[in-house]
Amino acid sequence: MTSSILVTGGTGTLGGHVVPLLRAAGHDVRILSRNARPAADGIDYVTGDLLKGEGVEAALDGAQTVLHLAGGPKGDDEATRNLVRAASRAGVRHLVFISVIGADRVPLAWMRTKLESERAVAASGIPWTTLRAAQFHDLALTLVEKMAKLPVFPVPGGLRLQPVDSREVAARLAELTLGAPSGLVPDLTGPYVHGLADLARPYLRLRGRRRPMLPVRIPGKAGRAYRAGANLTLRGAEEGKRTWEEFLAERLGQGA
Repeated sequence: MTSSILVTGGTGTLGGHVVPLLRAAGHDVRILSRNARPAADGIDYVTGDLLKGEGVEAALDGAQTVLHLAGGPKGDDEATRNLVRAASRAGVRHLVFISVIGADRVPLAWMRTKLESERAVAASGIPWTTLRAAQFHDLALTLVEKMAKLPVFPVPGGLRLQPVDSREVAARLAELTLGAPSGLVPDLTGPYVHGLADLARPYLRLRGRRRPMLPVRIPGKAGRAYRAGANLTLRGAEEGKRTWEEFLAERLGQGA
């Protein structure tokens, strides 16, 4: 017997990978979206806004499982609390949440909203699963592209990343969503730790560009946290297999 799964953020990068996996497993999928969309390929869309609490109850009607992917630059904690309250009333049996590595260690406002979201999920009374993932390759590419437009490429000292492929995160989330509630599961990282210069060099090479690199310092508590590796999981994480160089070669349409 298949079950109905509600996915928030289902039209984003991660949702675009995970929704087809859930459909391929034979499950009905409903996506909560801020913009109206017609049903297609066995996927229903419900218009709503988590931050405003609009349309959430209608989206949850009949859903046994919720995969919460939606996020933004601010307000994630309030949006998650709105979802949790409605899901509890709707009798949801499994709530799955994607968070970020370092949510409990990096003193940034956005990270705090992720941590508060984790806490809301854990305290919801609904059986739950939370996966913390490293930055996606897609996000790392956006960062490198923006910095490469400058005449000098700034390299924050001590900043290291473990970029992971969004498709591998999607595959893990599909597995967790279709499995039993598991609480906080092991983090998911990419296969290697990179400094920003390590990420920039193959990108610049594939683009045929040259940029002088200028070391810069991240100030304050956040800088200290990043230099201490608070955004990394060096032990006990599950590791994706796709490398940054493989991702770049595919995305930029050239051989490495």
